[in-house]
Amino acid sequence: MLSDVLSEGLGIYQIGPKIRFLRTAKSLGLAQLGDHTGLSAGMLSKIERGQVTPTLPTLMKIALVFGVGLEHFFQESEEPTLAVIRAKKRIKLPNTTEVMPSYYFESLDFAVNDRPIDAYLVEFMPRTAATVPHEHSGIELVYVLSGEVKITIHNEVHELGASDSMYFDSQYPHTYKCGGQDRASAIVVAAKECG
Repeated sequence: MLSDVLSEGLGIYQIGPKIRFLRTAKSLGLAQLGDHTGLSAGMLSKIERGQVTPTLPTLMKIALVFGVGLEHFFQESEEPTLAVIRAKKRIKLPNTTEVMPSYYFESLDFAVNDRPIDAYLVEFMPRTAATVPHEHSGIELVYVLSGEVKITIHNEVHELGASDSMYFDSQYPHTYKCGGQDRASAIVVAAKECG
């Protein structure tokens, strides 16, 4: 019987699901796989569901049926990136230490490491100055949720209203400003430069 620590350590390899994937890809039933390996369908089912960890000789029998090496089962599974960021966990930050900042922002993807984009919910405050011109490598996509936002880039002012969007190369200096008498909100996504 494997210890809990050993079972947990082997769990990262997802051996059972890998066997199930190989079996279903070949359209084999558990009984058919059992005929080829000498294992019962019940035992194979427990292995596939992770209730039993197969011994190396058992795993070798299964590997031979599918024409794979033992290393196939010990490569770490690549888990898809997934993060749920709850609204109450986000932190609203001012863009400066000014008494009347021109906008507030909340990161929508702070929980994801090494992300290729940065996504923000931004509130632009009325009757404030435009943001300081800034630039960075990559691109930006802005989608206005409510109100009006003015984006200046290449010495041209672009006025966006609710449901308008704008995509631009962010390596050029650009500024944001609330364009109306009421606060505006937008989703701003900055994609990093692709290697």
